[in-house]
Amino acid sequence: MPVSLTYPGVYIEEVPSGVRTITGVATSITAFVGSAPRGPVNEPTTINNFGDYDRIFGGLSLSSAMSYAVRDFYLNGGSQAIIVRLARLAETEPDPNQRATAATITLPASGSPPGSSLRLEAASVGAWGRNLSALVDHDTKDKNQPAPSLFNLTVRERVGDQVVATEKFLNVSVAPSDARYLPRVLQQNSMLVRVRQDSSGVFLVSSVRPLETFTIGSPPSSPPRLIEAPVQAVGGSDGGPLTITQFSGSEAGKTGIFALEKADLFNLLCIPPYTATNDVDTGVVSNAAAYCQRRRAMLIVDPPSRWTNKTAARNEFTDPNTDFVGTRSNYAAIFFPRLKQPNPLRDNQVEEFVPCGAVAGVFARTDATRGVWKAPAGQEASLVGVPQLSVSLTDAENGELNPLGLNCLRSFPVTGRVVWGARTLAGADRLASEWKYIPVRRTALFIEESLYRGTQWVVFEPNDEPLWAQIRLNVGAFMQNLFRQGAFQGRTPREAYFVKCDKETTTQNDINLGVVNILVGFAPLKPAEFVVIKIQQMAGQIEV
Repeated sequence: MPVSLTYPGVYIEEVPSGVRTITGVATSITAFVGSAPRGPVNEPTTINNFGDYDRIFGGLSLSSAMSYAVRDFYLNGGSQAIIVRLARLAETEPDPNQRATAATITLPASGSPPGSSLRLEAASVGAWGRNLSALVDHDTKDKNQPAPSLFNLTVRERVGDQVVATEKFLNVSVAPSDARYLPRVLQQNSMLVRVRQDSSGVFLVSSVRPLETFTIGSPPSSPPRLIEAPVQAVGGSDGGPLTITQFSGSEAGKTGIFALEKADLFNLLCIPPYTATNDVDTGVVSNAAAYCQRRRAMLIVDPPSRWTNKTAARNEFTDPNTDFVGTRSNYAAIFFPRLKQPNPLRDNQVEEFVPCGAVAGVFARTDATRGVWKAPAGQEASLVGVPQLSVSLTDAENGELNPLGLNCLRSFPVTGRVVWGARTLAGADRLASEWKYIPVRRTALFIEESLYRGTQWVVFEPNDEPLWAQIRLNVGAFMQNLFRQGAFQGRTPREAYFVKCDKETTTQNDINLGVVNILVGFAPLKPAEFVVIKIQQMAGQIEV
């Protein structure tokens, strides 16, 4: 009620209802970690289509398996992805010949001492920066009273004879006090270049504007005229191939796989091959699976390139002396075999590609149409853009691999290529894991993440029955909504789920320790892997 009642009359007061809606989180945001021709390094970048990837990270590249995986992700129904580009940078790479470096452009300053210049560099490391060039002119806004600091800068990216990108910055300045100070303008508006900094972070900018990049030409029978003479970038290297060091990164520095700490949420993780053998180190897979467990996500593992047939896959997968593929976590799943697709960068010659991107796209498509509790497998889980598989499996061969927890990709008449397995890496029959199936694990992760985010308001609330009643109301409403969508087994809510938060779950000792315990249970839907049809002849009626 109001703090004080002072005047005779009517007082209006709004009473809280206690309803705090819990919103379900996204289920198919996919993170890709690997090499790319260009783009920010160790910075998670959210994209919504392959056009974004093309613009920021350089599109398809023969040196980047990740680029093809991202393409397949969007071909198969993917929506949102987070890209983490890795490279061997100078800070972590002792061998100078293996470091990825940024190309530089040096623009001499007018009237400055020898050696004074404006130093630009490509916006990200990589050989792509060699295609950059810069033009400077002094045709600025103050023609009548030219300022010694203002100029116009044009940056171009040229591939062969074609200009593929142009950026023009008018009336920029080398004066730090100017609103159009060049380093700030480029940092906020340019996709191509930045002003270079020295080891202490000071911008390499001269005190006066750079010289115009023109030369005087005098063709026969015509007066002299100015001809563009752009300054070409030099240097720039992609560096050596990635190693486990780049993926391990630093948790404190948020590099490598830990760059995803800067991303709010991701649900699936793909690490396409990066080694000379077109594989992923088992140590990287092991670390990635452990990280996925921390972040309530799932890792999609690609089959090793040496699995060229069913026997090789089965023998290595069951060999007790090998590390399998690096993990047996129920937060990971593997799919076999690899895909055979035309490569547009090699005149559409058919090559092998890893399936992680395509499978992640199928996960996203299934989530959007059926829900995260539906197994991303079956006739609906078709692989788009996949004309054939590297290994054609029969029912009998599939029957050898499926009980081991090795999901198969199959090719069927009319249906085409489909995902034909939905087990986690803990899904072997002999393990008898309760997290045997992918949809069960992913449904649990969805509920966990949604409740984690939707119950933050509980922290520091008075820990007694009124709070417990609010928790039961809000968590129960969330679970009831999932039940109505068909996420659980059971004909009634009582059979499908329960939410318990009372004096039995939270004792007086818990209250004294500042703890409130919420118990949530659900009956998960499990896929019908095996369909058994029994046929029997009916005996004719015999009259006695």
